[in-house]
Amino acid sequence: MSILNKSMPLLSGDIQDLSVYQGQVVLIVNTASNCGFTYQYEGLQALYEQYKDQGFVVLGFPCNQFAEQEKGSNSDIATFCQKNYGVTFPMFAKIDVNGSNAAPLYKELKTTAPGVMGTENIKWNFTKFLISKSGAITRYGSTTKPQELINDIEAALYQSI
Repeated sequence: MSILNKSMPLLSGDIQDLSVYQGQVVLIVNTASNCGFTYQYEGLQALYEQYKDQGFVVLGFPCNQFAEQEKGSNSDIATFCQKNYGVTFPMFAKIDVNGSNAAPLYKELKTTAPGVMGTENIKWNFTKFLISKSGAITRYGSTTKPQELINDIEAALYQSI
């Protein structure tokens, strides 16, 4: 699956090869610390804790492209996520998800799983992409709460879709 054939820097600065997540169910989310949807960190962490031992992982990608709601440094973001939400799932260095400087991961996600009416651009923070074990990708908007993904996550984990 080419989507995960990339390496990306974590908040710590270490480089993570995304191919280690191949064969798992992966939820990729662009995040922000000062957004009306920031509370979703709590739900994302709950999903991660509930399903991580069954082959599920959440990957968070902070982004400052939406009303500058992620102004902090990578260190600031790490502290915020841990202190306020107890985040233990992998969090990556701040990236762009739209425009000419968009991370290659997001360029591919948007092309493979466009939004409503074929729109590729990410519209806001906390847009989610669920990747099944086989590489099928489903896109969800910012207003979709993490707990609303449970049926799709379980289907991807247990039905090999």
